[in-house]
Amino acid sequence: MNRDPLVNDEPRVPLRRIVALFRPYRGRLALVGVLIGLSSLVSLASPFMLREVLDEAIPHGRTGLLTLLALGMIAVAVATSVLDVLQTLISTGVGQRVMHDLRTGVYGHLQRMSLAFFTRTRTGEVQSRIANDIGGMQSVVTATAASIVSNLTTVIATIIAMLVLNWRLTVVSLLLLPVFVGISRRVGQERRKITSERQRKLAAMSSMVQESLSISGILLGRTMGRSPELTRRFATASDELADLGVRSSMAGRWRQSTIQIIMAAMPAMIYWATGLTSAISIGTVVAFTTLQTNLFRPTVSLLRLGVDVQSSLSLFGRIFEYLDLPVDIHPGTRTLTNVRGEIRFEHVDFSYASASPGPSASRGSAGEPAVPGPSGDDAGHGEPGGEPGVEPDGPSTLSDVNLTVPAGTTLAVVGETGSGKTTLSYLLPRLYDVTGGRVTVDGVDVRELTFETLAETVGVVSQETYLFHSSIADNLRFAKPSATDEEMVEAARAARIHDHIMSLPEGYDTMVGERGYRFSGGEKQRLAIARTLLRNPPVLILDEATSSLDTQTERAVQEALDALSRGRTTITIAHRLSTVIDADQIVVLAHGRIVERGTHAELLTADGPYSALVSRDQPLTVAV
Repeated sequence: MNRDPLVNDEPRVPLRRIVALFRPYRGRLALVGVLIGLSSLVSLASPFMLREVLDEAIPHGRTGLLTLLALGMIAVAVATSVLDVLQTLISTGVGQRVMHDLRTGVYGHLQRMSLAFFTRTRTGEVQSRIANDIGGMQSVVTATAASIVSNLTTVIATIIAMLVLNWRLTVVSLLLLPVFVGISRRVGQERRKITSERQRKLAAMSSMVQESLSISGILLGRTMGRSPELTRRFATASDELADLGVRSSMAGRWRQSTIQIIMAAMPAMIYWATGLTSAISIGTVVAFTTLQTNLFRPTVSLLRLGVDVQSSLSLFGRIFEYLDLPVDIHPGTRTLTNVRGEIRFEHVDFSYASASPGPSASRGSAGEPAVPGPSGDDAGHGEPGGEPGVEPDGPSTLSDVNLTVPAGTTLAVVGETGSGKTTLSYLLPRLYDVTGGRVTVDGVDVRELTFETLAETVGVVSQETYLFHSSIADNLRFAKPSATDEEMVEAARAARIHDHIMSLPEGYDTMVGERGYRFSGGEKQRLAIARTLLRNPPVLILDEATSSLDTQTERAVQEALDALSRGRTTITIAHRLSTVIDADQIVVLAHGRIVERGTHAELLTADGPYSALVSRDQPLTVAV
């Protein structure tokens, strides 16, 4: 069984850490406590008024007193209802704010993680932690705290009132409470284990749905004839989840039912015992059993809440594990103005083994992923392809790389698959940090720059174009939310995509579909180029942006790329060598090292590794 190594069978969660989540709202919680205390005290008046009704008002025909007592009991009911509504409103609001804090805390923390985390963790697992785990806490964080205070206050006040009525009967009533607490504690521990396993399977099923029901997953499943098998896997995972749901619901149910039977029988025992003697009045017996019932109800509720709290500890544990993941890429504090765009790689070393915190690829407990991961140009050779999931086998990917890219010039990086080309491009925008040496922009180490400055300085157009399931305009404005319609159209024109957009019935309001599947590869690439143009970054990284396109589409996209590169410092990761002929500088990577550098003509004359690559690149051979 493959499981997320982040998740322990019994995550240890200090209770004080959970309590700390409520600290920002302690003022409102204090008000809830006051309302609960008032409600509990007011509700205790009813049994005493009932005793007076039975012992004084009715036997002695005191109709005035009877009327007052009846009105008083009605007033108590109204007051407790109003107080209960108010405390529920406040406590639920606090609970929802705590859930909001957890959701945004986890999401914001993951936004700061390096790419290493996402290459090792399935998207469905992340989604499950944010949605299912935090969602599973709802009843605990919104109602449990208030319920514990309410029931505990009621229990204490009721015991005091019972002692006032008859201390001997009170002692008898409380003898079995320690036994009940022990039983509930064992039930809670059992449910905690089941809850932990259930959340793991739920995360695995979420990952399965996310992978197999995406457009890519559907295409792969259909074309490989695996749709029935995928359905069978999902049915198996769902069946296991259903069984765990039943086990969780039934865990300790008979033991808790025994507790309820004993508690329900105790008033009958009180009636029987007091019936053997006339020392206690009827009113006192009825008032006492009423209080006893009022005591058992919150006591049972407290025992159940204890079980729920223990079960929820596994959910808190899963969330805290994500919040405790070390952030290995921290933002700098410096900003840049009037960026020229000179890029330097100074004695740069990089090792994925040193730069990869967090879990390994999480597969949950439902077996292997429903849909295999992609296999891009560098997949399995040390460079993640279009999607996360692949990491290198070797101990080091880049070694002692020294490069200078003067402002406004073009650098092309070429080499065999797995030579480190894409990895080199990841270091400038800080998708990973170097493990040795440094990368600078205009002489400033990129690790000293704020993330905002780095995003404004460096633009990336990759082979894998990602578009949101939204309109074309929304996808373009993702780069610059403040962009005007005129700026957006100008960027689309420069990317050679405006005319095609205008040919669509809804123009810029056209929905692109999930991941842009309503558009061809070339159209998506040009939309991505337009999006980057809208940001207008002084430094540009083109990561094999035309490698998956046919020759005619490549030509159109290349024109857009030429427009995008004009006047910018450009680093091109080349798959087709025909795209790098005019580069100001070309470097050849092999096994993470620069083995050759120069212009196209110089490298051809040298008859080295570059020349060997050219000889295998038929389009370039024809062009030359």
